[in-house]
Amino acid sequence: MDFAAKGAAALNSQDYSTAVKHYTDAISMNSQAVDYYIKRSTAYARLSPPDYAAALPDAEAALLLANIRAKKELIVQAQLRRAIVLFGLEQYGNAKACLDWVKEMDKKDKVMQIWEAKTANKLKALTEDDEKAKITVQRIAQIQVPSPKAQTVNLPESSTETAKHPSESAEKPSKPDTVQTPANKIRHEWYQTHDNVVVSLFAKGIPKDKTNIDIQARSLTISFPLVTGSDYDFSLDPLYGTIDPTTSTAKVMGTKVDFTLKKMTAGEMWPMLESAVAITDSKNEEGDKAQEVKPAMPANLTTQSGPVYPTSSKSGPKNWDKLADDLTKKKKKEKKDGEEGGDDGLDDFEGGDPVNGFFQQLYSRADPDTQRAMMKSYQESNGTALSTNWSEVGKGKVETQPPDGMEAKRW
Repeated sequence: MDFAAKGAAALNSQDYSTAVKHYTDAISMNSQAVDYYIKRSTAYARLSPPDYAAALPDAEAALLLANIRAKKELIVQAQLRRAIVLFGLEQYGNAKACLDWVKEMDKKDKVMQIWEAKTANKLKALTEDDEKAKITVQRIAQIQVPSPKAQTVNLPESSTETAKHPSESAEKPSKPDTVQTPANKIRHEWYQTHDNVVVSLFAKGIPKDKTNIDIQARSLTISFPLVTGSDYDFSLDPLYGTIDPTTSTAKVMGTKVDFTLKKMTAGEMWPMLESAVAITDSKNEEGDKAQEVKPAMPANLTTQSGPVYPTSSKSGPKNWDKLADDLTKKKKKEKKDGEEGGDDGLDDFEGGDPVNGFFQQLYSRADPDTQRAMMKSYQESNGTALSTNWSEVGKGKVETQPPDGMEAKRW
């Protein structure tokens, strides 16, 4: 019988006591399978109430086997599972040590980053001599893998009935499970108002009682189990601006999770959801003065200069607004100083838009090829590009080039 497949099915349907039983049978058949220990440890940790005392030996056995096989991916999974169980046992110093070892092997692991933040918050509230903050674990636990004959089902009393009488539980009509959105189909959207930033994570079948949500002044994380047995983790860190975690809320619904994030500075409009610059100041956490946090602004938002229009020039984009403004100022200065200066063609356009005037003057003085290039590129790109290089524009149609962050649509 394929006990491992039955255990996976039970884990996916959140029948954790049955999952423990099937994975115990699977281990009795193959006591060297790393994945069996990891999955049984996961099932133990998700029982109601969790049995972390039983979950820890499985995580450490999985780590020992993975290390013997020298499989990096399995070592990371087992060490991470060990850290999560130690966190559940409130051994935060040991959990941090295990997370540090995971980070050495895979510093980009998203799950590790979430648990690292949670552990750091717990340790911050403890004194150095607190038992919960002490580190007593070794990188690889000095244990022996249990022999197949020693495998027993270890379940809390509330789950014993199911383990003893699987036939009775099988006879009960099962409730139809809510179809859960696959991890690769989960998406998020956001919008903002004067006071709030609202983020929606679209996913069906999120178990409310197994969902962990953490909202900080500059970050947001959510983690929940998937029917595949793994965890889904979503993180926004750092957020573009500072929020008030005490008044921000999260609501888990049947088809999505809505986060209403209260802006610390009302009226501040965020051009993006996440900042492009990581936060390095450890003091930037809840309780510090939010006014001291200065989110990085994109270069084109820190000045009052006009937009830089798309161009085919090899020398890079030009800020035509600034160029026209400089020429206009130069002409006015020459008049003020009493210099004749020559006819630059700007006199006729001083009463209107200086940018339009500049382009008219540029067009009127250009050679025929340059004029054709300007007309063709401007018309075919729907006004989003302007080129003076006919040798390039004449090769084909000039495509619409909307500014960054915008999308061109046909009407």
